[in-house]
Amino acid sequence: MTPLSTETGQWLRSFRPGPATGPRLILLPHAGGSASFFVPLSRALSPAADVHAVQYPGRQDRRLEPAFTELAPLADSLAEVLLGLDDRPLALFGHSMGAILGFEVIRRLEKAGGPAPFVLIASGRRAPSTVRDEAYHRLPDPAFVAEMGTLGGTDPRILAEPELVEMILSPTRADYQAIETYRPDPGAVISTPIIAMIGESDPRVTTAEAEQWRNHTTASFEVRHFPGAHFYLLDQQAALVDALTPILTAAPGSHPPT
Repeated sequence: MTPLSTETGQWLRSFRPGPATGPRLILLPHAGGSASFFVPLSRALSPAADVHAVQYPGRQDRRLEPAFTELAPLADSLAEVLLGLDDRPLALFGHSMGAILGFEVIRRLEKAGGPAPFVLIASGRRAPSTVRDEAYHRLPDPAFVAEMGTLGGTDPRILAEPELVEMILSPTRADYQAIETYRPDPGAVISTPIIAMIGESDPRVTTAEAEQWRNHTTASFEVRHFPGAHFYLLDQQAALVDALTPILTAAPGSHPPT
């Protein structure tokens, strides 16, 4: 893994070198996720972009740092990192919690004067203003671990090992708390185009809920569907790469992958 610099390397991970020119794609994980979740997708997209996955505090090599229990300060910290990356066109892909985090990061980047990403891909998440009454983060440990298993984003072998569960339980619960207690500012919008991508059988987001993303951008908007549930991107990686590649190569200063 090759971080961009000492400062950004705390937050961003690169798993394969990308092109010398063209866009930079930032991948934001789901609640409980880590940068390594995106290793396959990052490598598959490396011909089209300089791809970096975000490593949240509280997991893997950042396990000694406290995880954020609120989304706003997490967005503040990540936006501060991305403000320094103005040498390439910037795109954000966030899955589940990462989609909302990406939205809030862009709000902060726009307020600070840039760099404004040329697209937000909001994957597996309903629009910020579409609220469900969820409080999974308050569940007792056994029920919370069971909830983690139902969505399919955590390796069952990990959930079967008590020592591994103990390592991931606290940061995952913190992430759930952050996204479940998140409420956007009234009328929050960005000027970045938004593309919502969802699994056709995702229990966490309906098409109607995804369509509400259009109310949060003054630019273009569309919804794209993939076979599968909440973690459709695991089984549909090839289709996802096919969908993302033309988006990235259409960015200013980009070129077709070789």
